[in-house]
Amino acid sequence: MTAEQLTVQATFGVALLALLIGHQLGDHIAQTDRQAEHKAGAGWTGAKAMAGHLIGYHVTAAVVLAGTAYTLALPLSATGLAAGFGFSVVTHAILDRRRPVARLLRLTRSPAFVEQTSPVCGMYVADQALHWLALLVSALLIARL
Repeated sequence: MTAEQLTVQATFGVALLALLIGHQLGDHIAQTDRQAEHKAGAGWTGAKAMAGHLIGYHVTAAVVLAGTAYTLALPLSATGLAAGFGFSVVTHAILDRRRPVARLLRLTRSPAFVEQTSPVCGMYVADQALHWLALLVSALLIARL
């Protein structure tokens, strides 16, 4: 294995972990109640709530990634960061509209999971799983570009 391959693998691992921690902070701490309530809505109120959430979420994730990368002297490229964060912004905005997640669950023959709220909220669990998948792709883009 070459030094370059090891660097890419380390960058991927660190980027993924930092993005997942940034996701938890951005989605559950930085997001306001108003953003959570209105981001899937139509019109100016929905767009403003979604934009505020996306900005707060991605600034949080960027701070976690930057601090981690700086501390570990991890090489990050502007191209990789732009691709990874660009992919994250787009996928996060799509998933947080909620309808695509519900549609996917219905397509995978899990319509009851869409409505389930106990013992877990099906839509929330599915939303989080899809966000983690998107962050995996974002980390791959960050590491490879």
